[in-house]
Amino acid sequence: MFEVDYKPKVPRNKNLRIGIIGAGEIVRDAHLPAYQLAGFQVIGIYNRTFHRAESVAQQFNIPHVFRTVEELINHPDIDIVDIAVTADLQPKIVELAAKAGKHILCQKPLADTMENAKKIVKLGEQHNVKIAINQQMRWAPSIRASHDIISKGLLGEKTNASIQVNVLTQFENWPFLKEIENLEIMYHSIHYLDSIRFLFGTPEYIYADGAKFPAQQVKGETRTLIHMKFPGYARGLVYDNHNNWSTQDDWYATYRFEGTEGIIKGQNGALYNYPFGQEDTIEFTSNKLIKDTWFKPNLEGKWFPHAFIGTMGELMRAIEENREPENNVNDNLLTLKMVYAAYQSMKENRPVWLEEIN
Repeated sequence: MFEVDYKPKVPRNKNLRIGIIGAGEIVRDAHLPAYQLAGFQVIGIYNRTFHRAESVAQQFNIPHVFRTVEELINHPDIDIVDIAVTADLQPKIVELAAKAGKHILCQKPLADTMENAKKIVKLGEQHNVKIAINQQMRWAPSIRASHDIISKGLLGEKTNASIQVNVLTQFENWPFLKEIENLEIMYHSIHYLDSIRFLFGTPEYIYADGAKFPAQQVKGETRTLIHMKFPGYARGLVYDNHNNWSTQDDWYATYRFEGTEGIIKGQNGALYNYPFGQEDTIEFTSNKLIKDTWFKPNLEGKWFPHAFIGTMGELMRAIEENREPENNVNDNLLTLKMVYAAYQSMKENRPVWLEEIN
């Protein structure tokens, strides 16, 4: 059996203490369960609705519930501020935390504009703190395993990357998403764009189309088709539809990565039997191993919550090793450029080169 290296790495010393800003569904169902699995120390939480923070704190044995963002950030025992709020609120919180000398894990999307994203990058540099972005699908078992296979050269020259999703997502259940113009790519397919960039590199241009569904209850796009051109022969595709009204056994979330010497394919288990999910699957073939033979490594874990160990764990390891985290904000500017190139492409109906996005 061919073994793949895919599990998130954690620091040797887990004594860094975390304070979380936000107590919504993603914190309750992903951040905190992941941190419990990893043995990370969460010592404080804040939410605009105090009783929600109290409820989550009780559920996860968090000792401190704060009434203001400032109280949490300035608490002397907190080393890392984990931000789980909307993009428009993030820059101000980053500014407060950076000035207080705290390391930061930002929520995705990094910011609501490129200008604000660059401001966040500068804040980290000015105050000498490490800022990472919670682009956690990079640590989903299937994506990390694919990265390991690709990094070993088993695909040969990369040619095609595709992620295809056809599910039902009721975006209207999140009030902050209901009225925004830029929806699906900014808050969902951003993960697929980042994952493909992680595996294949940064594309030269994006050509995207976004559409709505008849009588949908949200303002922004809920169906997208995104084409990516990479230098040389490689191309990428994201197809994402959130309006599958059929039963869940008709839903699918698949990926396929191809090269001149190999093919990887499988399922993103988190979107099957949602919200419970199932473990990711992967299979691959490579002429560099045994021709016409498919290997099927068993993967443990899912995108939610296990990949969230990866984003926080990488930040903690970067602090421990005094280096930049893989998921640093400078790197994430390239993913954000892909997002904004996609929206400009949708608006102008043309390929948009990433160098156009400033």
